Amino acid sequence: MDVLRTPDAAFADLADYPYAPNYVDVDDTDGGQLRLHYVDEGPRDAPVILCMHGEPSWSYLYRKMIPVFVEAGYRVVAPDLAGFGKSDKPTPRSAYTYARHVAWMSAWLTAVDLTGITLVCQDWGGLIGLRLLAAMPDRFARVVVANTALPTGDQPMGAAFESWRDFSQTVDNFDAGRIVYGGTTKKLSDAEVAAYNAPYPDDSYKEGARQFPMLVPASPDDPEAQPNREAWGVLRGLQTPVLTAFGTDDKIMAGVDQVFQKMMPGAAGQNHTILPEAGHFLQEDVGPELAQVTLDFIAATS
Repeated sequence: MDVLRTPDAAFADLADYPYAPNYVDVDDTDGGQLRLHYVDEGPRDAPVILCMHGEPSWSYLYRKMIPVFVEAGYRVVAPDLAGFGKSDKPTPRSAYTYARHVAWMSAWLTAVDLTGITLVCQDWGGLIGLRLLAAMPDRFARVVVANTALPTGDQPMGAAFESWRDFSQTVDNFDAGRIVYGGTTKKLSDAEVAAYNAPYPDDSYKEGARQFPMLVPASPDDPEAQPNREAWGVLRGLQTPVLTAFGTDDKIMAGVDQVFQKMMPGAAGQNHTILPEAGHFLQEDVGPELAQVTLDFIAATS
């Protein structure tokens, strides 16, 4: 599998992102290897908070939350999905499938051997992270579900998602920074917009970001619809504590929090949260607040 690797110079001098890089090589499922990047901060023997990003962001998204978690004494691990951030980027768009993303991150999680995990997942971080939970439930202690879903294609995704999917495939310049900007309430500085564009020196690096919207199971016969149904079959039987924390201004994910509250037994009795003045990328709008909600949840379920 042909891959691109964003030069390190592209990430020089990013504001509020002083974290040393960590890398793991995983099987690319095509006879080669992919190098995946992750942030790993805090004491190595401390309880783990795993922060998983989505589309079209990267671990930079969690820069406002990582210091809060570390100061509270936790180990914080934030990977970049394949095709994003400092991770390798396969060049053919056909290389990116939902199944491969799950396989790549399963291999990564096994390699770094995290246990006792508090998962914080947003957007595609949930579509992939919840599959990891279903496959390896013994590694997870609890889950914070934030502006995400685990769709099976059995229900319509809604007009807002369909509009986003169409935009992602037709816009001439897929500007990741401006897309994140548009999904926030408090908006970003020019330097923050540039940081979200840093992984993509040119369009050849963007195939993964372009493809993600097309991988969401939006019909019952989607290739990953049945695997997601099977994952739900596992999740419905888990007692793992689950907290939903959604943004008030996220039109795409509006109401999905109630699905998790109804379907996952560990969500019963939790202090589910709707965060005001927060868009789809609530880590940008209310990062410290979401971090504190997570810490309170850990304290309540430990």
